[in-house]
Order: sequence, then C-alpha cells, then structure tokens
Amino acid sequence: MSSSDTPPSLYAAREPVFPRRVSGFFRSLKWWIMAFTLGIYYLTPWIRWDRGPEMPDQAVLVDLASRRFFFFWIEIWPHEFYFVAGLLIMAGLGLFLFTSALGRVWCGYACPQTVWTDLFILVERWIEGDRNARVRLWNATWRLHKARLRITKWIVWALIGLATGGAWVFYFTDAPTLLVNLVQGTAHPIAYSTMFILTATTFFFGGIAREQVCIYACPWPRIQAAMMDEDTITIGYRDWRGEPRGKLRKGETGPAQGDCIDCMACVNVCPMGIDIRNGQQMECITCGLCIDACDDMMAKIGKPRGLVDYLALKDEVDERAHRKHAPIMKHIFRPRTILYTALWSVIGFALVFALFIRPEIDMTVAPVRNPTYIVQSDGTVRNVYDVRLRNKQGEPRPFGLSLNIGTNLSIHVEGVDGTLVIVPADEMKQVRVYVDAPKGSPESTTDRSPFTFWVTDLNNQDRASVGTIFNGRTN
Repeated sequence: MSSSDTPPSLYAAREPVFPRRVSGFFRSLKWWIMAFTLGIYYLTPWIRWDRGPEMPDQAVLVDLASRRFFFFWIEIWPHEFYFVAGLLIMAGLGLFLFTSALGRVWCGYACPQTVWTDLFILVERWIEGDRNARVRLWNATWRLHKARLRITKWIVWALIGLATGGAWVFYFTDAPTLLVNLVQGTAHPIAYSTMFILTATTFFFGGIAREQVCIYACPWPRIQAAMMDEDTITIGYRDWRGEPRGKLRKGETGPAQGDCIDCMACVNVCPMGIDIRNGQQMECITCGLCIDACDDMMAKIGKPRGLVDYLALKDEVDERAHRKHAPIMKHIFRPRTILYTALWSVIGFALVFALFIRPEIDMTVAPVRNPTYIVQSDGTVRNVYDVRLRNKQGEPRPFGLSLNIGTNLSIHVEGVDGTLVIVPADEMKQVRVYVDAPKGSPESTTDRSPFTFWVTDLNNQDRASVGTIFNGRTN
C-alpha cells in the first residue's frame, strides 16, 4: 500500500497551550471567583459549630460511620436523603438555567477543572514567566535551568494537590483530629490512599491535561450544545466589523480594512488555545479573557471596544443588518429561563418547608410477622412489634410509649421496667414492644384491630404517633 493510501489519523497530537497574562473586568471576575470558591473548599472543614457536648462540632461534616450529614444547624439522617436528592435536582436545574441564559459560564468561571487549572497556570507563570518565556522554555533543551524551573513548578503543583486531597478527607471526620493523626502517621490507611489519589488526579488534571479534560473527558460541552439556542448569550466575534484583517498602527486608517489587526491577542490569552474569530466552537468555555485582550488592544489603536464580546446569536443577524437588537435582559428573561427559575424556586421552597416541619421525634413501627400472633397460657393474645425511636437532639431524651385511649390493649417494652425508653443523643434506638389483648376482648377475637402507638418526650411533652394493626386469633 502506498503512503497516499494511508488513512488520515483520527487523533491530533496535542499542541501545548501557554496563556498570556491579561487584565480586565472578566479576568478580575475570575480571580475573585477563584479566591471565593477555593476559600470555601479549603476553609469550610475548619469552621466550628456548637451542637452540644455529645455532638460533633464541625460545621460541615459527612459522618459516614453514623450515616448522617451535618451542615451548620441542619442534620440530615439516612431516611431524609430526599433533601440531598432535592439539592441535586436544584443544581441540575441551575446549570440548565445558566446555560440557557449565558452559555457555558459555569465552565468558564466556577467549574473545579477551570478553577484549579487557573491556579496551576498562575503558579506556572510565577515560576517560569509569561507566555513568551514559557514557550522558549518548552522549546529549550533540558539543562540545569530548565530542570530547576520544572521541578520547582511540579513541587508546588504537588503541594496544591496534597492540600486539595487533604481538604477533601477533612469533610468526612473531625478536621483537627485527623490532621494530627495524619502528621503522626496514625490515620486510617483509607485517608492516606484517598489523599494520594486526589493529589495525583489534581496534579494531572490541573497541571498536565488542562484543556484536554474539557475537550475529551467532560460530557458537559456536548450537553450544553443541545441546550443553547439563538437567545443564549455567548462570546462572539463581530466579523462584519473586524474583517478584512490587517496590521494597523495607531492613527492609521485603511479604507477597506476592518478593526481586527490580527494581533492574535485573543488567541494568546485563551486557556483552551482556540481562535474565537473562527466562530462558535465546542472548546470555548466563555471565560471572557479574549474580550479583555481584544478590548485592551482596541483601546491602544483607538478603536471602539466590543469587537469580541458577549452577544446572542440572534443579535448577530440584527447587527449585520444594522438594526437595533434586543436588550440583554430580554434574552435572559424569556419563557424558557423563567420556567427553569420557577421549577428551581418551587423545589427550593418545598425543601425549606419540609426542613422546618420535620418533627423532633421520629418513630417507625414494624410488626413482627413470624408468628403473626402468640396465644399465652392464660388466653391472652400477643403481637410483637419492632419500634425505632430517633432522638434528633444533642442530649439524651426519655421517651414514654403508650397506646391510644379507648383500647383494651396493654403494652410492655422488652428489657425495661414499664414503658420508659432512654434514647441517647442524636441516635436511633430500636426496642421490641409486646402488645397484649386480654382473653375474650374484642381485639383478641377480631381478625384485625387498628390502634395507635404514641411516644411522648417526658422532658417537654412533645408527642408523635404511628398507626398500625393488631392481629387477633381468627387471623
């Protein structure tokens, strides 16, 4: 087979991207968002919250051993997982809302991949210099100077990755205690292995792979492409104003030349390494750095800003025809985004409402069906029930069990005198309860008799009830 018959490669070798330093509104906005999000991630495990002497004092804690989630004053139990599901649905709707209105703003400003990549690029710039210096270093042969800079950069990257992995494991146990154990070498092996894995992945994704993760690994660009429409605000190049391109100095004019001077500033600052002048591209994360670079260059040559800017696809048609386009707010507030906002608000209100109406006492009753009933030597009919009592407060509580008024049934709790059950702080306790119907009573001779379990907090008289069935001898 001749070389001409060789099929073309389906994979293009990666070209390294060295973004140039840029200043402007969007770059400053990204710095602030990066500082805010990283601050939340690294500092949250160290915030303390007093819940009582027998409760954890970490404000945000995922307690896997007790199967509970603590978030400041909120505590989520395993049977309340619908709160977590609701928050996930709200997060999804929020992404749909922002994507429909403003394109890939999540990817450009708040995505963890973007935030950590920005941080790694910043470290790289501090150590190796700006774009031109990094390009020269990349093309240079391996000598002592290059090795020193690279090793220094990798060490700082590894320390950032270690801090990232360490912060993650701090969310799952008491952070100060775990830190001491990690330093002393007495922490659980799972903690060390998790930190190692997250350190390695952070180093690779943020430092090595960078834009490749967004292009090849992340499914969100494909999803977003289907969610954007002609009213979506995204970054575009006003080619009707910028073309034809050509070099131009300040004060010079060209009768047939557009405003774009082909300086490549928008390309050199792009963290994805694309040319926005080629139109909409899947790789674009709408971070706005190309806008800052272009606006800065337009100011230098005395041209109006906005050659590269946020605009809707619908606006391109109007601007080409020299018509006034719709205001930005009209693009944002349209039926689709209003629907997403309404759904998001309804779910949020429902979760808040459910949170505030949660009972302080939680009880579940499970009849023991093997056997369905037991006949005692004196003719008494007995049913057995497993009763679970949850104490959601930070101190032990005495619970009294009883039955509804007007029944012939009597109650006995296994292992205790009477019907008093002490439930430890913030725990669930299961007790076996025997309910007896005297010989000859209606409940003992009736197939199924409904009745109600009542539990009373003897400290403050709070009550809760659960209805169930008593099975008689005719069953």
